[in-house]
Amino acid sequence: MVTGLTALKADDRFAEKTGADDSKKIPISKSLGDIAYWLVFLVFLPGILSALNLGGILEPIQGMLDKIFAFLPNIFTAAVIIIVGWFVAKIVRQIVTSLLSAVGLDKLAEKAGVTKTIGKQSLSGLVGLILYIIILIPIIVAGLNALQLDAITTPASNMLNQFLEAIPNIFAAAVILGISFVIAKILSGFVENLLSGIGFNNLFVKLGLQKIPSDGNKSPSKIVGFIVLLTMMLFAFIEAFNTLGFETLSDLVSQFTVLGGHILFGLVIFGIGLYFGNMANDTVKASNLSNANTIGFVARIAIIVLAGAMALRHMGLANEIINMAFGLVLGAVAVASAIAFGIGGRDIAAKKLAEWNDNFNK
Repeated sequence: MVTGLTALKADDRFAEKTGADDSKKIPISKSLGDIAYWLVFLVFLPGILSALNLGGILEPIQGMLDKIFAFLPNIFTAAVIIIVGWFVAKIVRQIVTSLLSAVGLDKLAEKAGVTKTIGKQSLSGLVGLILYIIILIPIIVAGLNALQLDAITTPASNMLNQFLEAIPNIFAAAVILGISFVIAKILSGFVENLLSGIGFNNLFVKLGLQKIPSDGNKSPSKIVGFIVLLTMMLFAFIEAFNTLGFETLSDLVSQFTVLGGHILFGLVIFGIGLYFGNMANDTVKASNLSNANTIGFVARIAIIVLAGAMALRHMGLANEIINMAFGLVLGAVAVASAIAFGIGGRDIAAKKLAEWNDNFNK
């Protein structure tokens, strides 16, 4: 049998159909030969034991063989169903992959930036793989049912049926995420280019955080573009989880999105405080006041502290602690100012009191 299959080049044809290379080639001829050998051995084993008058050994072996041969049709049926279904699924996968590649799906995915997400796998190949798995699932269920081993096949079949029923929702969620990702990439790129064109990359310089504008992935326009992309994908994940029925995950992502919005708005408030603090500092320094540097620095710090307190409060990070700390800081500044004024103006206050006393005596 092995010689015949080898002459027919069964191994090469099987490897060609399965797409396996030489290192992963399955010796199908040898495997079938071994199976045929042991089947023939089992068929003739009872006759050999009967000829040797080994009845004590023959009866249990005969009972075992009867059960095995009674179950062989089920195994054969299941094997045929799975093998034929596997070949059909593989052919459909190759057809779909080639068709999608021919209509330009891979080029479209490359322009949209999807190829960076899925890695070396092409989008057409990924769609073909998904369709391949979808076709295989009912085939495997049918193969398991053909075995008629209810204790084993029923739980496995139920699990696969549940997965098969969930495929439409999974497909809908994947479509939502895919379309949202493409739109988010386009919109984030548009926002990025728009902000870069109006000079938004000088933001950190105006806020006094940098001396020269940053380029590359650390530029403000890139950061805002990434925030736009992340925000849209968070909303897409919320809708995808709702489609799949994962309400807990949907609520969790919703809460995270709300918290992220508060933090982002708090950072905007703090950035505005930095801008006005620097503007107040520059304005005071440009005046002809004495101690202009000190007054400008104090004004800048006061505005930044106020903006920081407002930002932290809007973020919802321990409002009571922030209020207490801000009140203590203002109280400390007031007490320090009073003490400084009292000590520094002691002589003036003494002269003023003496003047009031003289006027009163007159």
